[in-house]
Amino acid sequence: MPPIISFSQIIAFRQIIAFQWDEGNVIKSQERHGVSQPEAKQVFVGESLLIDRDLRPSQSEQRYNALGRAVNGRLLHITFTLRNNGTAIRVISARDMSRRGRNRYAQET
Repeated sequence: MPPIISFSQIIAFRQIIAFQWDEGNVIKSQERHGVSQPEAKQVFVGESLLIDRDLRPSQSEQRYNALGRAVNGRLLHITFTLRNNGTAIRVISARDMSRRGRNRYAQET
């Protein structure tokens, strides 16, 4: 299991000025997983957020996985990249946490 990285080690939160979405991924997250854009964004402002590096190779940029809670209490897994010199979070995937993710989240937050 990859090490947990604190939010501040990856993202200077004050620098985030935008969220970006790929239209295909927005549709997939909404229709297949029932996660809206606003709900996915809520994970990044919650108090308990776990982030680790996605170890699957990407051809162009580092990906990260975030485990967090939306305002409505829903536990979500968000895969994202940083864009525009770290000022934008580009959401790649948003879905419910797996059982393994929920267990990890419960233990580490």
